[in-house]
Amino acid sequence: MHEPGSRTSDYDYPLPDALIAQEPVEPRDASRLLVVDRAAGTLAHRRFTDIVDYIAPGDLLVVNATQVFRARLLCTRDSGAPAEVFLLRPLEGDAVWEAMVQPGSKVRPGRRVHVAPGFEVEILDTTPRHTRVVRLVADPAVFGTVPEAIAACGHVPLPPYITRGDTPADESRYQTVYAKTRGSVAAPTAGLHFTPQLLERIRDLGAQVAEVVLHVGAGTFRPVADEDPSRHLMHEEWCEVPQATADLIAATRARGGKVWAVGTTAVRTLESAADDRGVVHAGARETNLFIRPPQRLKAVDRLITNFHQPRSTLLMLVASVAGYELMMRAYREAVAQEYRFLSYGDAMVIL
Repeated sequence: MHEPGSRTSDYDYPLPDALIAQEPVEPRDASRLLVVDRAAGTLAHRRFTDIVDYIAPGDLLVVNATQVFRARLLCTRDSGAPAEVFLLRPLEGDAVWEAMVQPGSKVRPGRRVHVAPGFEVEILDTTPRHTRVVRLVADPAVFGTVPEAIAACGHVPLPPYITRGDTPADESRYQTVYAKTRGSVAAPTAGLHFTPQLLERIRDLGAQVAEVVLHVGAGTFRPVADEDPSRHLMHEEWCEVPQATADLIAATRARGGKVWAVGTTAVRTLESAADDRGVVHAGARETNLFIRPPQRLKAVDRLITNFHQPRSTLLMLVASVAGYELMMRAYREAVAQEYRFLSYGDAMVIL
């Protein structure tokens, strides 16, 4: 017998397609909230605006202020057939990127695909993880710069389980209200539930809000294929803890307040910056931290998160926070109560 939560198949659960949210709720904070109380082992059903009932004066919310950019380029090949280039991260300046391409068998190194008149993508190389190195070629007379070409021609990179195309509304809705540092190809979705008014209510309680940045990569959607999670290769993502945030965390700890992470990306950023004593140090770094049971968090006391895909690293992370048995019970309850799942879905708080 293996320890429950130690195998990838332990994180399988039935997720009906009808529960995968295709549209966001309006307003943002009208989503449902499943409250998971670790000490009592209980589950409660609330609304997201009720989060203020659980935040105390002196607590600190840490949010990921990354900004999603238009990473999805819809292209045509020389034959006129469609292709797609999904930008992941810049490698050299604005022009050379790591990207995923489709169809991979056709879009090989040495080929070019066409985004729009005056904007092309040259395929340069294949990486060890089977992505591509590409060069973006934009006509300055048409677009000015490569970033301007991406902004003009790119599409909002909705996750693959959202089966519709992006709309103008997604430009603002698939973005947190506090997003400011461009670089993510996916939104830190726990933050999508916050409105400026709700953040103001939290501050009025006597709690504080601090920022970190982690630029979310497409690897966040990659399921764990191996039955042994330790063999899963995490993609590296760039993250940063500002000195002001590290100072606020230290002050919160000193006064006995709780540190809340808004989303798994905030957790991974703080835990990557924490030493063995749980002290969070300022600085920028690449992280491929994979948190899973039986690991425990060192720097985070509370977690606000969405509902994650079966067999995903994100589900394993929240199981590490709440405990495997309680988390899987919470997921069974959420399915039974028809919560909305994944990026545009409902929220959970782990107390």
